Amino acid sequence: MLRVCLAGAVLALTACAAPQGAGGRQVVMEEFRVPSDPGIQVYVRNKRPADMTNFSSAKTVLYVHGATYPSSTAFDLQLDGMSWMDYIARNGYDVYLLDLRGYGHSTRPPQMDRPAGENPPFAGTEEAMRDVDAVVEFIRKRRGVDKVNLLAWSWGTAIMQWYTSLNNHKVEKLALYAPVWIRQSASLVQAGPGPTPAYRTVRMSDAKGRWLTGVAPDKQAALIPAGWFEAWAKATFETDPWGMAQNPPVLRAPNGVVADGLRYWGNGIIPWKVEDIRVPVLLVKAEWDMDTPSYMAQNLFPKLVNAPWKRYVELGEGTHSIIMERNRMDLFRTVQQFLDEPRVR
Repeated sequence: MLRVCLAGAVLALTACAAPQGAGGRQVVMEEFRVPSDPGIQVYVRNKRPADMTNFSSAKTVLYVHGATYPSSTAFDLQLDGMSWMDYIARNGYDVYLLDLRGYGHSTRPPQMDRPAGENPPFAGTEEAMRDVDAVVEFIRKRRGVDKVNLLAWSWGTAIMQWYTSLNNHKVEKLALYAPVWIRQSASLVQAGPGPTPAYRTVRMSDAKGRWLTGVAPDKQAALIPAGWFEAWAKATFETDPWGMAQNPPVLRAPNGVVADGLRYWGNGIIPWKVEDIRVPVLLVKAEWDMDTPSYMAQNLFPKLVNAPWKRYVELGEGTHSIIMERNRMDLFRTVQQFLDEPRVR
């Protein structure tokens, strides 16, 4: 049953208690729709320890996804009874995720109801920043905190770098998983020849092939535990009922990110001032990541000249999607250590 809170501005969709998992600490979940631009409702999920009553900037986290798939089906995907979101919450954090416009459970703009070639790309990085800011403001007001920790994956790291460079006063720390920087090799996210359309479609078989790009054949079978890819694909593709009705099923994804890639980081341009990032920063990626190769993080790291402190970690035997692979705990522990450390040394 829906209930309206915050003077009707935000819809609270559900509230429930999640069962105890590997961490042994009960987690509660709530879901919201937060207004962004006119006509846009951003889906937000919150998890926190059931016994958490005190809230602080240091213990608040917001996660945003990458170019193709939503937050809700990766960051909070239950694998062996636990998601990354659960892991952070059980470590004592008030954790949020959002699906950007056009993705997952958020508003799908009307362009998505028309053939892709009829409209230009939408939901680019600047629009995404407005969705992020709407949710950051929602969290700050809801919990009475000044800042939040930002955690992002892939294209989300471009969004959060740009956002932080303009909003340091709202950011506690910045964790960038598979960080984006100026590209020296072809992107694995392509919209095909000709003018870039409003959105693109992805098939499950394409998703698996892209996932395993760069992994040696003798390493592929053991990389993703049995059933994990299928669980992710089912959860992800079911967020697009129209796409699921196609044969074969597809997932639609906005092409604003593709247009931005061509205009900016694929063209040697970074539209934000990285020197304006003035919060602690973590860069973390896996060695077999071909979506955001190691040179991106290695070139970004020395440019973070005004971060009070920074760290770069490369994880062995993982891809761009290590979040859902057998070595995912290496990622979880690396980010958790960063979150747990004091902001000021």
